[in-house]
Order: sequence, then C-alpha cells, then structure tokens
Amino acid sequence: MKKIVIIGGSAAGPKTAAKAKRMTPENEIELYTQENLISYSACGLPYFIEGTVKNINQLIIRTPEDFEKQGIKVFLEHTAQKILPDKKCVIINGKEVYYDELVLCTGAEPIKPKIKNIDIDGVYFLRRIKDGIAIKEAMHEAKKVVIIGGGFIGVELIEAFVQNGLSVVLVESCSRMMRVFDSEFSDMIKNHILERDGQWVEMHFSQEVEEFISDENGKFTKLITKNGLEIEADFCVIASGVKPNVELARDAGVEIGVTGGIAVDVSMRTNVPNIWAAGDCTQERCLITKRPLYASLGTIANKEGRVAAINLTNCPEVCERFEGILGSAITRYFNYTIALTGISAEDAARIAEKFDIHPISATVVKKDKAGYMPNSENITIKLVADKKTGKLLGAQGIGTGDVNKRINTVTSALQSGLTVEEFLHLDLPYAPPYSSTIDILLTAAYRLNGQIKDKNW
Repeated sequence: MKKIVIIGGSAAGPKTAAKAKRMTPENEIELYTQENLISYSACGLPYFIEGTVKNINQLIIRTPEDFEKQGIKVFLEHTAQKILPDKKCVIINGKEVYYDELVLCTGAEPIKPKIKNIDIDGVYFLRRIKDGIAIKEAMHEAKKVVIIGGGFIGVELIEAFVQNGLSVVLVESCSRMMRVFDSEFSDMIKNHILERDGQWVEMHFSQEVEEFISDENGKFTKLITKNGLEIEADFCVIASGVKPNVELARDAGVEIGVTGGIAVDVSMRTNVPNIWAAGDCTQERCLITKRPLYASLGTIANKEGRVAAINLTNCPEVCERFEGILGSAITRYFNYTIALTGISAEDAARIAEKFDIHPISATVVKKDKAGYMPNSENITIKLVADKKTGKLLGAQGIGTGDVNKRINTVTSALQSGLTVEEFLHLDLPYAPPYSSTIDILLTAAYRLNGQIKDKNW
C-alpha cells in the first residue's frame, strides 16, 4: 500500500486523486488545498458573471464529501510550506505529512503587473470562485468597467459586461488584441466586437498602465497609463495572463523549465524521485516544434492528472504517456467563434530558419453550410503548412458559423502529422445542413497544395 499526497485542489489534483483511487483502492490518498473548496471549473467564471451560469455552485464539479465517500481524505485551507524530499515529507500548516508519492498540482496565479496602487479596492483578478463572485457583485453596482488585457479572458469578460449593460474600456499593452492569432485575424476579431457593440466598447492599444487612482475611501476611480491616458471607471479587472505556482517545487530542488513551469517527462515525473506534477504548474511540449510550451487550460490539467495517477500507481513502469499539446484554444464573443490550433503563420515565420521550414498559408472565407440553407453563415479559415515537407502546421478560424468542428478536424490532422496532400483525401461528411460540397477546409488545403506544387512560388 502507498500513501499518495496531492497538493492542489482545482482541476489536476482532484483528477489525480480520483483516478488513482479507482485504480488502486487500497492506497491511502490525501489531497490538500489552500482554498475552502475543491474541484471547480474556473473556465466557467466569465459565464457565471455574464449570467449564463445562474448559480456559482454549478461550477463545482465534486465536493469534499464526494471525495470522502470514495475514500480520499480532503484537507481544505491547508498550505504546503516546504517539501523535504530526503525525508519524503511535506510541511503543511506547520505539521509533517509523509508520503510515498507526492503530486504537485499547485496551479497558476494571475500575473500581477507593476502598477502603482494595484492592491486598492475595486481592482480584481479572475482566477478563483471568490473572484467571480466579487466581480459579479461589483458589476451589478456599476455602469462602467475597464479591462486590462485583450486575450481570451478579456474577450469573454467584454461579452459578460456588455450583456449586463455596462460600458467597457479595454486597455492592452500590445499593439493588438488576441495576439496568439495572426495580425489580420486579431484585427477581424477587434473589428467584429466594435461593429457589434461599439456603442458600449472602447479599446486602447499600446497603452501600459502606470497607476491606479482611488477616492477618499480607497476605492478605484481611474487609471493612468505611461502615455498619459486617463480612464475613469467604477471598477477594473486585470486579465493579463497567469504564471505557474512553482516556488514550493523550486525550493525542493525540482527542475523548473524555460517557460517557468515545472519540467516533467511524458509520465509526469519531475527530476526528484517520487515527486510528480500536473496541471497549470507544469511545462508542456509543443507537438509541432517539439519546444517547451506553457498553457493554462482545464483540459490539459485533467489529462495530465489522469496520466500522473496511472503512472504513479504503476511506477516504476510507465503505462501512460502525455506527449504534449498543440496550443489549441477556443472562445466566443456572443455567437462569434474564435479558435486556433498549432502554430500561426507569424510564429512559423519567426522560427523558419531555426527549424528549416518554409511556412505558407491560405485563407478562405466561405459559408459553413450549403449557401442555399437558411442558417448558413460565413466563416474564415486560415491553414498554415510547411512548403518543404507539405506538413500542416496550424489553423485559425473565426466567424458566426461552425468554426469549432473545422478546428477540431485540423487538430486531429496535426496530431497525426498529416501532410496537405494527405489532408485533401480525408473523407469529410457532407450534407447541405452541415457543409458545402467542398468544405472550407478542403478549399484552403487545395490552395495550399497549389503553393506546394508551384516550384516558382
């Protein structure tokens, strides 16, 4: 019998605990978290704020009582302070907790920009259940909000606040929003939001916030950027990304990767014996470039937790592998889908010399269904490939039609290492309510194939 100790209770930790217990019920499993709840969907918080999710409890997947019934001991509001690998012990709330296998699922925390007075009342981050509750309460008492950061969470929050009648000001330090996309897609996303809700939404780019100003009660009233722009609002949400929580691991001698996340192998082992890691605290590997990559997503955390559980219960044998990720991501702005997978054309151009690739791309705008169908909608798809090998490298898609299934298809092709020529032979299903006779993906692939075969291109 083993004693398995898990630190962290959001996504990867509970997944590891549940899977490990199902595989080896005789093992003793203890899960510790700093929070007062476990196993919740942080990804659903923007939709709770918006009102699509009516009750915050809907975001809680399983309660501590559910885990206790399974034979897993859960310790809420317990902080891990130090790991002593030689003793196979963790100091938690000042007490020694011994383990046979230790799994670090310490997650990530919001990046805190260097802004004067950042800790004043009325400035929020969105990461945990309590953050979502606080922001929703602030929203109901406000007329205007400023969001710092134009990434996925920023877009989702714009939707939430516009849906609830607030004026929204977006401030982004870069020259464009959604910068994981190629610039023309970033522009199309921005233009769509402004065309739809320009009376509610204002955007400022290349603006770095320098200071927050408060009233006599210490509550946020406005921000000032380094360029001298002043924006008044009732409250502010900072959505400038997250960074992995790795201090506990680093202090124990666990290797930290170049991305800042914990370095793990395909089994989710760290370099320290009997210590594993999973979820937002870890570094992944890009399946396209084979380079280290960091991504904070619930899907990845759950997969990694599952892999860690399988392997630690079977160790030293490796029974399950987590090879890496494609960086696939998706969100929406009302009925407008925004998605990508693999690497963008701009990223491919940046690494072209180092990786000996010749990136090419094709962008197509087309109906997602037969054009005569009453609910057909335009979507824009961009495929990226390597002219030298013909291999697909990535895809981006936006529009009010069925973007998601196209990006899902490309994700499968990338995972399988398909060339453009091989992709063209996919037997994609067709019927007028679902696709045109030649699907938009195949149209884009035909254009790519033409470039590959054109030796003068």
